[in-house]
Amino acid sequence: MLFVSFVVKKELFLAKNGNDLEFEGPLRELGRKITELENFQANKGYDLKEPISRLRDQLRRTAKEIFSSLTPWQKVQVARHLNRPTAADYIELMCEDFVELHGDRAFRDDAAIIAGFGKLDGRRTLLIGQQRGRSTKERLTCNWGMTHPEGFRKTLLKMKLAERFRTPIVTLIDTVGAYPGIGAEERGQAHAIAANLFEMLKIRVPIVSVVIGEGGSGGALALAVGNRLCMLEHAIFSVISPEGCSSILFRTADKRAEAAEALKLTPKDLLGLGIIDEIIPEPLPAAHWDRRGAAEHLKQALVRNLTELAALSPTELVETRRRKYRNIGFYTEQSA
Repeated sequence: MLFVSFVVKKELFLAKNGNDLEFEGPLRELGRKITELENFQANKGYDLKEPISRLRDQLRRTAKEIFSSLTPWQKVQVARHLNRPTAADYIELMCEDFVELHGDRAFRDDAAIIAGFGKLDGRRTLLIGQQRGRSTKERLTCNWGMTHPEGFRKTLLKMKLAERFRTPIVTLIDTVGAYPGIGAEERGQAHAIAANLFEMLKIRVPIVSVVIGEGGSGGALALAVGNRLCMLEHAIFSVISPEGCSSILFRTADKRAEAAEALKLTPKDLLGLGIIDEIIPEPLPAAHWDRRGAAEHLKQALVRNLTELAALSPTELVETRRRKYRNIGFYTEQSA
């Protein structure tokens, strides 16, 4: 029902615009028909409840059919959608009394990282998210979510603060990767990422990491060392972008769809490989159609995981986290 009410009332997501995905066309058309019939019913006084109900049922069926059979490249497109909820959106919709913290006490505040304390279902929690922005101005400010070394140092500093106050940590991952510029390299980009990986393994409070959009390369890994690693249903997680992989393997970016298939970057692939622990469902058809519904799904998953982890001692939290990452990966031996 969340999806139906949202689709009918939010013309922004039904109108043709530059952010449309080709395979969403049937949904937009059905949404327009529902809106036209509702307007006609309101203006002319005719009873059109039955045809409107049939169209709504068709809309649900079509949405489920389309989004349950997306190709890996289509998943990439959904994960990158301009209207997909950002970390700031989720924090605003999920949290109470959120207080943002700034800076790394060394260089500057990185706008690609939003971090602060808030309450999730009454539980005080440190929330750290990679912020991509939505408008051109926001994306320039946030550097398209590509974190600088001071951003990674900022996250680690706040995690240490949470550990001191025995507060659980949630990280929301959404980046194409760490910023590869000269300045970032000069300020120790690789070391900052490595330090996060090393130190997060030792944090003595629960850590739940969730890929909410695009999880790319070391920029994503630096926030992904948690007791639980989850992904939203239409998120992606990969060592490299499909375009980058295609350019390297095929000497052209035109084979990005084939690269996306080979990278095994979808939640279903990664759950099967034992890399992630849970796939968090999104409201039909996807999070960019219903931000509030997506935030509610995410909040429920976070509260459940944090409640389960709260039963573990600090030593158990560290041991299970280390064991989780040691056990990722497998191989087979074949005789000659």
